[in-house]
Amino acid sequence: MSLLRALASISSMTLLSRILGFIRDMLMARLFGASMANEAFVIAFRLPNLLRRMFAEGAFSQAFVPIFSEYKARKGHAETQLLVDHVTTLLAIILFCVTLLGVLAAPILVYLTAPGFSASPQKFDLTVQLLRITSPYIFFISLVAVAAGILNTYNKFWVPAFAPVLLNLCFIASMLWIVPHVDKPIFAIAWAVFVAGIIQLAFQLPFLKKIGMLPRWRFSLKDEGVRRVLKQMGPAVFGVSISQISLVINTIIATFLADGSVSWLFYADRLMEMPAGLLGVAISTILLASLSRYHADKNTAEYSRTLDWGMRMTIMLTLPAALSLGLIAVPLLATFFQGGIFGAHDVMMTRNALVGYSVGLIGMLLVKVLAPAFYAKQDIRTPVKIGIFTLLATQLMNLLFIPFFQHAGLALAIGLGSCFNSGILYYLLRKRGSYHPEPGWGKFMLKVTLALAALGMTLWFGMGSEQHWIATHGWPRVWHLSWLVAAGVLIYFTVLGLLGFRLRDFSRRSAN
Repeated sequence: MSLLRALASISSMTLLSRILGFIRDMLMARLFGASMANEAFVIAFRLPNLLRRMFAEGAFSQAFVPIFSEYKARKGHAETQLLVDHVTTLLAIILFCVTLLGVLAAPILVYLTAPGFSASPQKFDLTVQLLRITSPYIFFISLVAVAAGILNTYNKFWVPAFAPVLLNLCFIASMLWIVPHVDKPIFAIAWAVFVAGIIQLAFQLPFLKKIGMLPRWRFSLKDEGVRRVLKQMGPAVFGVSISQISLVINTIIATFLADGSVSWLFYADRLMEMPAGLLGVAISTILLASLSRYHADKNTAEYSRTLDWGMRMTIMLTLPAALSLGLIAVPLLATFFQGGIFGAHDVMMTRNALVGYSVGLIGMLLVKVLAPAFYAKQDIRTPVKIGIFTLLATQLMNLLFIPFFQHAGLALAIGLGSCFNSGILYYLLRKRGSYHPEPGWGKFMLKVTLALAALGMTLWFGMGSEQHWIATHGWPRVWHLSWLVAAGVLIYFTVLGLLGFRLRDFSRRSAN
């Protein structure tokens, strides 16, 4: 399969999910705004998501996919199936224990991750109740990530990419048809999370069965592959935990800042996740599968060329996204979220956080390209060491930025910390000879810079004043944003085309 086609497949599914996600967030903003209920739910939903990223999409994928790719390339179907059975059974047992802990220890977890809520017993108790409902999501969505790792290795990229669509559909259905008829609306949202986990897992099972990789309950700690996965998961959990610890620390700090800070960061993060999901997750998924196979085949030349492709695609598509988020933050936030109890003040406060995130967006996405280059070689310790330095650097920047920028300082520190992280990853890949840049990088960057200048001028002059966006409502605002974004996209890619960029120049085949 073409890497470009795989990227388009994942990105199109992610785009659908993000569109539904924006509809979800618009409904959330109008129904709950930056209220106590919304902030309680943000914490209750964030904790399962953090654990999901740590145990499944993070540590497990990094440890399992390269070894699974090796088995698929060098060993028969029977041994590969056995590896899947043993690993999935063991992970299911671990996840059940983690889920049970989340339910039983909910008060302790809320106190540790949102200590500022303890000043309001009502908010604290509500968060605890919501966390007990959302905790089982950890179990189901982590198994979804296991299925995704298997399906991606078989180039079935669209199936895992479609699964998040089901989560957003559950959210939207709950807000439209259940929330209006219950006494405690936020609980309906929490139960939507629970149900979505089951549905997403059930959706992928038939596709696993079709490729002959449907896991069966078989427990064994003697399997060599299981031991290798566990050995890799140790440092992987620690490494992924570092980035998640940084997010938890930021959440803790936000609970002590002005009321609404947690929600403002959440809504800014939702917009920032649009390019991160459309591009970052897609390229990371593709690269980990392909680079793992090239490493298993000892094909160092294709390994380096594929990594170079990933970096060029990321830079070409991320820089305009970062520039756009920073320049038209108010138009985006006012159009998507302003309304109901999410007012003009919330828009401006969220704008500050979004601008902070946009500064470091390129670093966030380059990490998703460069880190898989180490994971594919089954080298998890190096990104872990870099992650420790990044965590320290991020917290030092928090100390510097928060007195001046409040909650926006947290967003800025995360972005700049990611740039620091990606810079060291790049340096070590070059130093170790794993990556050799293809010719033409100087001309490539010059052309992208010229296209960015054209994009920036288009958005700046087409946007008008921020107060206009705050005062305007309804379809005039939607229409203005639509043509502004369309004009920006058209100008950027037209300039790239005039400068010689062609789609075929980015066409590459994935590892089979």
